[in-house]
Amino acid sequence: MMALSFPSPAIISPPAPLKPSNSSSQKLSSSSSSTWPRFIKLETHHTRLIHEHLKEGRLKNAVAALDFAAQQGEYPYDIVTYSLLLKACIRSREFHLGKLVHSHLTQSRLDPDSVALNSLISLYAKCGDSSRADAIFKSMGKERDLVSWCAMISCFANCGREFDAVHMFVEMLECGFHPNEFCFTVVIRACSNAENLSTGKIIFGFLMKCGFFEGDVCVGCTLIDMFVKGGGDLDSAYKVFDKIADRNVVTWTLKITRCRQLGFPRDAVGLFSEMIQGPVAPNHFTFSSVLKACGNLLNSYAGEQVYTHAVKRGLGLDNIVGNSLIIMYSRSGRMDEARKAFESLFEKNLVSYDSIINAYAKNLNSEERSEILHEIEDTGVGVSAYTYASLLSGASSIGAIGKGEQIHGRILKSGFESNRCVCNALISMYSRCGNIEAAFQVFKEMRDKNFISWTSMITGFQKHGFARRALEIFRDMLQAGVKPNEITYIAVLSACSHVGLISEGWKHFRSMSEEHGIVPRMEHFACMVDLLGRSGSLIETLEFIRSMPFMADAMVWRTFLGACRVHGDTELGKHAANMILERDPNDPAAYILLSNLHASAGQWKDVAEIRRSMKERKLTKEAGCSWIEVENEVHKFHVGETSHPRAQEIYGELDQLALKIKELGYVPDTSCVLHELDEEQKVQYLFQHSEKIAVTFGLISTSKSKPIRVFKNLRVCGDCHTAIKYISAVTGREIVLWDSNRFHHIKDGTCSCNDYWQ
Repeated sequence: MMALSFPSPAIISPPAPLKPSNSSSQKLSSSSSSTWPRFIKLETHHTRLIHEHLKEGRLKNAVAALDFAAQQGEYPYDIVTYSLLLKACIRSREFHLGKLVHSHLTQSRLDPDSVALNSLISLYAKCGDSSRADAIFKSMGKERDLVSWCAMISCFANCGREFDAVHMFVEMLECGFHPNEFCFTVVIRACSNAENLSTGKIIFGFLMKCGFFEGDVCVGCTLIDMFVKGGGDLDSAYKVFDKIADRNVVTWTLKITRCRQLGFPRDAVGLFSEMIQGPVAPNHFTFSSVLKACGNLLNSYAGEQVYTHAVKRGLGLDNIVGNSLIIMYSRSGRMDEARKAFESLFEKNLVSYDSIINAYAKNLNSEERSEILHEIEDTGVGVSAYTYASLLSGASSIGAIGKGEQIHGRILKSGFESNRCVCNALISMYSRCGNIEAAFQVFKEMRDKNFISWTSMITGFQKHGFARRALEIFRDMLQAGVKPNEITYIAVLSACSHVGLISEGWKHFRSMSEEHGIVPRMEHFACMVDLLGRSGSLIETLEFIRSMPFMADAMVWRTFLGACRVHGDTELGKHAANMILERDPNDPAAYILLSNLHASAGQWKDVAEIRRSMKERKLTKEAGCSWIEVENEVHKFHVGETSHPRAQEIYGELDQLALKIKELGYVPDTSCVLHELDEEQKVQYLFQHSEKIAVTFGLISTSKSKPIRVFKNLRVCGDCHTAIKYISAVTGREIVLWDSNRFHHIKDGTCSCNDYWQ
């Protein structure tokens, strides 16, 4: 970002805070006369008719009268009529009518004053047409007043041109205008992201130095937002909150909400406890935010206490509170109570239905989800884009592509196929369900792509192992003028690491800060550790970790420990494990990875010691399982599964497959069995792995023309990966396997990952 130079406060500071000097009062005179007379002496019947319609609130009739007068060659001779019409159009959000009024104003050849021009800036700003608004602003010349500057700054901020908004603010100061509370609120809001936070802090310091901020509620709330949303700086947000003299329900609720959204739900609940002990009474928005915070804490008991307070204050039947109660129960896993809360709502609205559908989606209850969807259609409430996005999220969370395709069909019938939110959800669903080409088709057909669309597609290709295509999409994104963010670069760096593009990875790692001003986060360093570790350069990777500008967290060290396990470096692996346990002594992943490292080296005493330590700490390993969707039903398998109705048939087919793939050259990799067993037992154990069982079930249950899509909650083991490649060769079937790390597209004995550290 370019450096911003602010004028000296001594040059522009007013005699008293928020009171302009005499010179600026003259500049503000035109804006201060915003209460024009409703009627003036009029010259034509048409003009009088326009004012009468406006007086009675008939905006469309008023514009129709103007349009009719224009067709007769008669235009109102006074600019006030046009100003009143424009303001009415903006107030009613009838922007298309406002553009028609502007067209007639241009044809009338009247010379618009600053009031009319400010209204035009506001009109195009609210339409999202910042270029047109900027052209009008530039044409004003000396007619610009404080309202003009504030409207233009607000326009840039609302249209995503935050940097232009800040520059406009600086230019306004240089022209001698004194910002008011609204102007500061707008420009601070423009700095509420990580890239502009440093500029926001400069503006905050400037504001304090000039004495403009004396605890104003609006400015204070915006500052809290900036510190929390832009950089997660709760300390600065608390300091601003303490400076606000007149704390009201808005400031309390904002602070509670931002704490929750930033990932500090316990602080949010604590603030609520502090609030109810004071004179400010919480409202329905406050209760809504606190209930969601209790849901984030998985603490339904605390949520019920909060809801009791809401009932005592007469807000128990409020829809906003009720909808949040549904969310709180669902996040806590109490779906029966969530459903009761939904049924007890006095008046269900679209948000209510979306809340319960999203709850069922997160808890994988597909039947209840479908039931609620039918209920929405029967009541005529109307399904929203968010409803479909929630349904698609639920389908993608379990890899239920059949359900996802059914929902896609409903979307096409309901006319939401062009909605950007829905399209982004479709890209994510198809990608996460293993059909990356369907995801790409949705992406190609999108007319209104945003950075989420581009990032989702890059992430999709990266997860599926198509690194080259991911990087091509990234290049297309930059050429389209769409600015990447931190998440985009995580996907790009991960794509490089999955195929060993070391030089390409370094290039993008450097460009994110040098070309786009994005400061690398812990996740980006973890990607680079993954990239270097996969290549086997463990010493170089360790040096990179030590050179990081901040202390590496457990995620970085877990990545390095994984590399040590793959490359068999026990000593460096121990060091990585110690680093993880220093940061989190109860991290089961560290114990498991270290145990696997010792097991691979046949060091069974060390394995036993680690397992004993885990048992003492009551740490457990997540049980591996695989699942597959067949005819809209999800079938789940664990190691050695015998409870499935077709278990005997599955194992019979698996025995036949074992013979066939051994003839083709498959040799069981018993080093993948991390238990002290004899060789024969190890081979038998390998063929009880959940992914082999799920693939075999797919072979006997699905059409040969369809790919088999299997999902696993953990990393696929090396032997299963090899065996499934052979199975694809002997059966001629395409198999798509998703593990906790990536997708593997296996066909004719080869995998999309090219066996590069699966």
